[in-house]
Parts: sequence; C-alpha cells; structure tokens
Amino acid sequence: MTAIKDAGNTPEGAEAVHARPDAGSAPVEVLGLRLRSPVVVGSGLLTDQERNIRRLIEGGAGAVVTKTIHPDPGPSGNERLLRLPTGMLNNTTYSRRSVDDWCAMLRRFADDGLPVITSVHADSPAELADLAERVTAAGTGALELGISCLNEDGGGLEDTPERVAAYTEAVRRRTPVPFSVKLAIGERVRERIDAATASGADAITLSDTIAGLAVDADTGEVRLGGAFGYSGPGIKPLVLAEIFGLRRDGLTVPVMASGGVKDATDVAEYLSVGAEAVQVYTALHRNMHATLRNIRQGFDDWLATRGGTVADLVGQSVKRA
Repeated sequence: MTAIKDAGNTPEGAEAVHARPDAGSAPVEVLGLRLRSPVVVGSGLLTDQERNIRRLIEGGAGAVVTKTIHPDPGPSGNERLLRLPTGMLNNTTYSRRSVDDWCAMLRRFADDGLPVITSVHADSPAELADLAERVTAAGTGALELGISCLNEDGGGLEDTPERVAAYTEAVRRRTPVPFSVKLAIGERVRERIDAATASGADAITLSDTIAGLAVDADTGEVRLGGAFGYSGPGIKPLVLAEIFGLRRDGLTVPVMASGGVKDATDVAEYLSVGAEAVQVYTALHRNMHATLRNIRQGFDDWLATRGGTVADLVGQSVKRA
C-alpha cells in the first residue's frame, strides 16, 4: 500500500502551517496536505459553519471535511437525526449555503493555511466538474467527492462503477488538486474503487453511510419516513473488514477510513488494517469539541506509549495475517 509521509520536517513559512505539529502529535500527509494528526473530522451538519471548522482545527483535528457543497441543493426540508443505541440515522443531504458563500469561506481558509478538505457533489458529472473548478479557484487544497449520498433519490443506493468513473473522470479533467472519492461499502465496492482510481482519484474514503431503518414497535411507524443513512459504532466492524480485505487483496490506493470512531483505539484499529487517515463524525454530535480532543489526544498518547509512528502502525494487521 502507499506509505504515508512523515510531515514533521516541512520548512517554516506560509505552506508550513499544516505541518507544525503539536507536542506529542502524530503528523502525516493526506491528499497533499501535511497534517498534524491522522484524525480527520468528516463531512456533515457539524462542518457547515466556518466557526465550527476553525474550532475543530484548533481543537486538534488533522483536517476537517466541509459539509457537502452542491450547486443546487434544493429547498430546506425536514432534515432530522435519529439517535440509536448503536449509532445514528439521518436524512440530511447537502449544505444550503450558496457556492459563492462557500468560495469566500474557502479563500479565508486558504489564506490562513488551514487543512480543509472540500466535499462536493452535483447532479451530473459536468456540473460537478464545474463546481470542482470553482472551489479550486477559491484556493481549496484537497477535495472529497461526496457522490454516494443515499439520502437523495438516485444516489448511492444505485451506485455503479460506471457512475463512479463518470464523476471522477469529469472532475480530474478540471482540477489539479488531489481528491478522494467517498464510497459506501457493499455490492461491487472493489469495482467502484477501481473505477475511481482508474479515472484519476488520488484516494478513497470508505465508508459513506449505509442504508438503515428504524421502526416504532408499538405503532409500526417507520421512523424518518424511510431508509436513510446509518452511521456510528454499528458499522465499524463492517468497514474494518472491508478495508482489511481490500488490503489483503492488494489494494494500494490511500484510504481514509470512516465509520463508528468514538475513541483512540478505534483510530488505531483502522490504521492497523491499512487506512492512512481516519475520519470521525457521528461521535462528535455529543460534546463535539471535548469528544474530538479526547480522541485526538488519546490516540497521540496511545501511540507515544508504544514508541512508534503512524507509518509503523498502518497496515500492521495485514502484514501479520
């Protein structure tokens, strides 16, 4: 697999803001960004505000992925979250902020050298390519293509390698910045990953939410009105197994793991099966900043007690299998 790079020796200056690690931190390089930690905050409602993004970075996030930007997200709907014992269901889709507002925000992030990954999607490959070009011009240093959102009709539930290739290739033609394609585990995942990498993706984020359903046992009512995105600790074993299997089968593209991270050992487990960075999101819906600090500092402390580096940890389970 592709090794992560030690980001601790970057020269001082404007481009070194990402690389100035905290004492005891675990620096890595992901999508061309030199990060002080492999712990990345994933895309969602919590990353739809500039203030939150800045505070999350200040609080220790190696990077933050924005709420998914869409050129035509549609009217605000009845977007809800439903907490479950093993995670969370949500029927949310895209940011309601305009592309112009986001571009202005991204320019400020770029001016301040902040490690922000811009999540984008659109209704067609051509529209997504246009959007990617616009946010690239605004100074974003890395992208995540949020093309597998199952909460939108015709979205990830019907994802195919051909669809993944079309979106990926269109974006690659229009932007030079590194990008990851966010995909959901499930049917034909290896084919979808291969389609993304063959079409120009630099990395893969695995996994987007998977279909989940909650029912009121007393009334038979389907909560939220249907099957929507399920995230949280309940999907972690599934994503771990998928990444482990992919690495054992020879997948070399960098992977950002996403699914059910709630503490430092979850981060370590994902790195051990071959992820280069680890996204946390659902857990942050409780005590967002304190939870992030605990995960980030807990992982740094865990790694320090073992005397190694993140690069030493990545893939060790695969090597021992």
